[in-house]
Amino acid sequence: MSETEAEEQRQLLIVEDDGAFARALGRSFERRGYAVAHASNLAEVEALLATSTPGYAVVDLKLNGEASGLACVQMLHRHNPKMLIVVLTGFASIATAVEAIKLGACHYLAKPSNTDDIEAAFGRATGTTEVELTNRSTSIKTLEWERIHETLAETGFNISETARRLGMHRRTLARKLGKQQVK
Repeated sequence: MSETEAEEQRQLLIVEDDGAFARALGRSFERRGYAVAHASNLAEVEALLATSTPGYAVVDLKLNGEASGLACVQMLHRHNPKMLIVVLTGFASIATAVEAIKLGACHYLAKPSNTDDIEAAFGRATGTTEVELTNRSTSIKTLEWERIHETLAETGFNISETARRLGMHRRTLARKLGKQQVK
């Protein structure tokens, strides 16, 4: 491996609209030897990709003013198919996890996740058959949450449209999201 390839591999792009979280995460990765860049939206990601090719990326699923971080995952994967991309979200669901992986992410983590979790996810970029399977069926609450989140993703996280599609009042949906959201 050349020195340039080694440098690219230790470059990390954090795509996160929460500036305080991004700074804390960035400092933690810098202490581990990564060169860290930060972007808070797709336009900033595009500008950074014009001058560098990071080997790693951490992408928040829900960015301010954007439909979702999934478009960012797709852009990053197109730019460098070998990039290891971890998606972080406070709105975890099977639907968005599957889409993130299809679009090029190597892993998907629910918030709160720390540097150890993310770095471990980079190391688990390939699948394994050793994952423990459970015999427990999925609860009604989990199924409801999955359906809500799937519809949220379809509507670009538009609460009013999601509530309309699910046939519930917007305030009811907002209350359910408030109970489930992980910061």
